Amino acid sequence: MARRKEETISMIDTLAEFKDLKNIDKETMINVLEESFRNVIAKMFGTDENYDIIINPEKGDFEIWRNRTVVPDGSLEDPNLQVALSEAREMDPDCEVDEEVTDEVHFEKFGRRAILNLRQTLASKILELQKDSLYSRYKEQIGTIVSAEVYQIWKKEILLLDDEGHDLLLPKAEQIPSDFFRKGETVRAVIKEVTNDNNNPKISLSRTSNVFLQRLFELEVPEINDGLITIKAIARLPGERAKIAVESYDDRIDPVGACVGMKGSRIRGIVHELRNENIDVVNYTANTALFIQRSLSPAKISSIRVNEEEKSAEVFLRPEEVSLAIGKGGMNIKLAGMLTDYKIDVFRDIGEVDEEDIYLDEFVDEVDGWIIDALKALGCNTAKAVLAIPPEEIVERADLEEQTVRDVYRILAAEFEADMDDSVPVENTAADAAKEEPDMADAGKEEPDTADTGKEEPDTADAGKEEPDDLTPS
Repeated sequence: MARRKEETISMIDTLAEFKDLKNIDKETMINVLEESFRNVIAKMFGTDENYDIIINPEKGDFEIWRNRTVVPDGSLEDPNLQVALSEAREMDPDCEVDEEVTDEVHFEKFGRRAILNLRQTLASKILELQKDSLYSRYKEQIGTIVSAEVYQIWKKEILLLDDEGHDLLLPKAEQIPSDFFRKGETVRAVIKEVTNDNNNPKISLSRTSNVFLQRLFELEVPEINDGLITIKAIARLPGERAKIAVESYDDRIDPVGACVGMKGSRIRGIVHELRNENIDVVNYTANTALFIQRSLSPAKISSIRVNEEEKSAEVFLRPEEVSLAIGKGGMNIKLAGMLTDYKIDVFRDIGEVDEEDIYLDEFVDEVDGWIIDALKALGCNTAKAVLAIPPEEIVERADLEEQTVRDVYRILAAEFEADMDDSVPVENTAADAAKEEPDMADAGKEEPDTADTGKEEPDTADAGKEEPDDLTPS
């Protein structure tokens, strides 16, 4: 009897160990243990239908009762299902033939082999249950951010462990190109996919998914988490650049400002997590043309033609804006297309551009870049645009020194010397030029002959009046 108690406690302790490790609830434990007992009994006797198994996890014990039909002595055929009358009356003196009697079965009497079989079956069942539980739990968490510790680094993936020691995989393709981790570091990623092939759960994470960027914004921006601001679209080139379109349901809230935060406080943490990935936040609008225009920021477009059926757009920009619209390596226009889901073609708008004019960027070898930027800030993108403004106005508006402006005028005007004649001042203002060139200024005044020619030719002027005969009809 002591041995049975010892075996019972041992098996219950084994079950408790699995419960603590795998977080299996009490009801499930009872079902698993009962099923394990029945499997062993069925293997030993061919059936378990006439057995009742009672498990009490609170006390840490269990009982097995066998139900058999009473048969006359000498007619016993199956000792598992039948019991002789004489033996049955030892258990119940009042029993008769064809009645059922119940007796308790001590599991240790089945032998050591049966006990080992039970342990193996129990372990297999609980392991299978634990895998199903793991799959179900992480399946419901797809799209959420998890933090896990780097356990092993391989060439094609990284093995991470969560707080409960479960295996998580971060494939190389789902890592930001500049990601670099060491064993023991904590990594944040979003659960991308959960599979259960052959009852072997596989949890895959991602740091390049758009969902990862969205979840980071939800963590950093309370207005998004509260539903006051909605993320309408996301486009990413992981580790390089991203664009995100946001919309506010409260007119008092600026969605872009809320996402960026005071002096970039909110977006700074996201950029750091994404390995300094540049993030452009734009206002979403249902107006397709305007949305495309905003998505191409910082470029400013001149006009746009949208084809709703083909989901394409032709964007026209001033030549100096084309490079901004396309971006480094075509990155800006690619992200704009991904964000708007439109195929965007960029064209130079040269309808109003003087083909003989020259853009200021062409003078970068002769004029300092900061001076060119100051002139562009005035809206002057070409040489002729600068030359069309009086020098003193440039000095005042651009806050440049007078000599600097005159040097710029001289450099720009030299390109048009053949065509501009003296109409544009080079080293002096228009007023100075008039004072310093009196000969040319008085030249027109000292030619009265040409000016008075019309007055000194009365013959020609009066010819029509002195010939009345020719005008009178005969």
